[in-house]
Amino acid sequence: MKRLLTALALSLTAAPAMAFPVSVDSCGTPVTFEAPPERMIVHDINMADMAFALGLQDRMVGVTGISGWYKTSAEFDARRGDIPELAPKYPTMENLIGASPDLFFAGWYYGMKPGGDVTPDTLAAQGIPTIVLSESCIHLDKNRPAASMDLLFADTLRLGEIFAKEAEAQALVDGWKSKLEAIRQSVPEGEPTRVFLYDSGDDQPFTAGKYAITTAMIEAAGGVNVTGDMETSWGRTSWEAVAAANPQFLILLDYQGGDGAQGLLSFLKEHPVMSLTDAVKNERFVPLRYEELTPGPANIDAIEKIATAMHAGSS
Repeated sequence: MKRLLTALALSLTAAPAMAFPVSVDSCGTPVTFEAPPERMIVHDINMADMAFALGLQDRMVGVTGISGWYKTSAEFDARRGDIPELAPKYPTMENLIGASPDLFFAGWYYGMKPGGDVTPDTLAAQGIPTIVLSESCIHLDKNRPAASMDLLFADTLRLGEIFAKEAEAQALVDGWKSKLEAIRQSVPEGEPTRVFLYDSGDDQPFTAGKYAITTAMIEAAGGVNVTGDMETSWGRTSWEAVAAANPQFLILLDYQGGDGAQGLLSFLKEHPVMSLTDAVKNERFVPLRYEELTPGPANIDAIEKIATAMHAGSS
């Protein structure tokens, strides 16, 4: 009897890790896994960071889209270890098939383009399932809600389910929520600070709209995105529209290489209309890296950076 009870206890303990097959949602399409993937390829530094946060390096056979845009860092390289980069920018079908993956984790305009050679449909024809970054689903489904931090939470919990790491994923999400609540509690009362995110572009600024997680990050830090009514995730607007909103604070995307955030600020200080805005006149800004502004674990500390810089000197 004692042996029977011990065996039963062990089987119950192991049950959560054996609850396969599992089916998860990917932009409204169910994707089923008979077992945890063992040969995943991940596109982009932000999604790779999600995988690393769950300790999935031993399940990865490649990354794509890292070095081609100067996104790497010493910390990222240390976490990546010897996982090869299969393509510096967008992968080809040959890049992916050559590594014999059993999962591709990417997004629309994060490694895949609608109508392109690499899509969930074309990969499915090769027997490769795809999980799509939730933020990017707006490019195919215009009825999705505005961005929220739930995008990051849901993607992390989904990875946990796929790889039988539900407890680890939930612990990450719970920790992030606790930190966000502490940040919200620290934000002074009053009207939200008007914020403009400047990614790139001279004739027209490339920035974050309604469906970019950056807009939710700005709100979590106690601000409001002056381009948050743009019906897109990332896109272009006019300098006149941004200047008319008179942003009080800037987020400058600090790409490695070139002049980075300081180069963007110098451009704004010379711009005929942006130079007249409060944010530029007072040089109120925070530099943030690409992986801090696209869905991934770095979002949480980035929100704290935004809040700290934005409310410096507030009582």
